Amino acid sequence: MRIVVKVGTSTLAHRTGHMNIRRVEALCKVLSDVKNAGHEVILVSSGAIGMGVGKLSLAKRPDDIPTKQAAAAVGQCELMYTYDRLFSEYNHTVAQLLVTGSDVEDEVRRGHFHNTLYRLLELGALPVINENDTIATDEIVIGDNDTLSAIVAATVQADLLVVLSDIEGLYTADPRQDPSARLINTVMDITPEVEALAGGNGTSLGTGGMVTKLRAARIAGEAGIDMVIANGQDPELLYDILDGKPVGTRFIGRRKA
Repeated sequence: MRIVVKVGTSTLAHRTGHMNIRRVEALCKVLSDVKNAGHEVILVSSGAIGMGVGKLSLAKRPDDIPTKQAAAAVGQCELMYTYDRLFSEYNHTVAQLLVTGSDVEDEVRRGHFHNTLYRLLELGALPVINENDTIATDEIVIGDNDTLSAIVAATVQADLLVVLSDIEGLYTADPRQDPSARLINTVMDITPEVEALAGGNGTSLGTGGMVTKLRAARIAGEAGIDMVIANGQDPELLYDILDGKPVGTRFIGRRKA
């Protein structure tokens, strides 16, 4: 299988912005094992700005673009250094790809992006992809890595997209506010009723939320790719997901006849 795994800032970092070392180490171990089993793995990783916030000892996520870009520049270094070190322990080579909206919207640049990704997979590398927050502006921004992960999955015709978040999946209501909220195991189609369940934004360090995840599910679904939202607190859930066990919420891709 060819698998795209997206991991959010809330999974990678503590509320302080500093890296959650135990969880990142567990994630890299599981992904390495999945790769050892013969699967192709692409990691779409958030966390650059969030980790830059911690590294620069900022009180909160910045609101202005220059400080966001500065935080991303600092945080991306730590992020890739950590991935390189941890995946190397399991004899896997990582490759960094930083993209902007122009790289997926412009036909020529999208072709280069596509060719590079395929070649990296052929060479046995593990691509780590993030939006290029150091240069992205409103004109060229993708906006969030949930959407980016779905674009990547569609680009490489992945078999599965897994979005690891700080929530188990899509609920009938916000479980943080409504204790009676129930997890929805399977979504066959993203109807207006499903969209109404999305709520608002994610954590203070991240940019996502259920709205962006539903957007990603729609992009993946239209490409015929199933997408699973699961809680990233336990990366070993990936084993159950790959075994087809009911974990989180699975959005069923529209299979082409």
